[in-house]
Amino acid sequence: MSLKKTAVIAALFASTLGAALPASAAVAGRSTLGVTVEQEQLVVNGWSVKKSVLGKDVYNDQNEKIGKVEDVIVAPDKSLSFAVIGVGGFLGVARHDVAIPVDQFTTNDGKFVLTGASKDALKALPKFEYEKQPKKSS
Repeated sequence: MSLKKTAVIAALFASTLGAALPASAAVAGRSTLGVTVEQEQLVVNGWSVKKSVLGKDVYNDQNEKIGKVEDVIVAPDKSLSFAVIGVGGFLGVARHDVAIPVDQFTTNDGKFVLTGASKDALKALPKFEYEKQPKKSS
């Protein structure tokens, strides 16, 4: 994959998240939550992870549907790192989730593409599982 395409995909995912990350603004000498007037324009012109990435099909370079974007992972340094792709299953049952680095994606005619991938190749990858959070005590 060319460096330009990698940068476009990373920017695509990153720009999607940019509007979703919290921002703060100072108003009349006090701190408040929300976005500044300048940031609001970015939000209005940005696009939503929920509407533009999550739930979108992923294809291989043979135009075969191989999975669906179930989640995106933001690293502790706030960089977009991985997309969680669900492979197989029916209505989420028996689905095999895998984490794929965002720089491995390209886009073609508005579709997310993983060149050289197949359902079987994705199912052979280690299953992605979220870290279990400790239960809060009452």
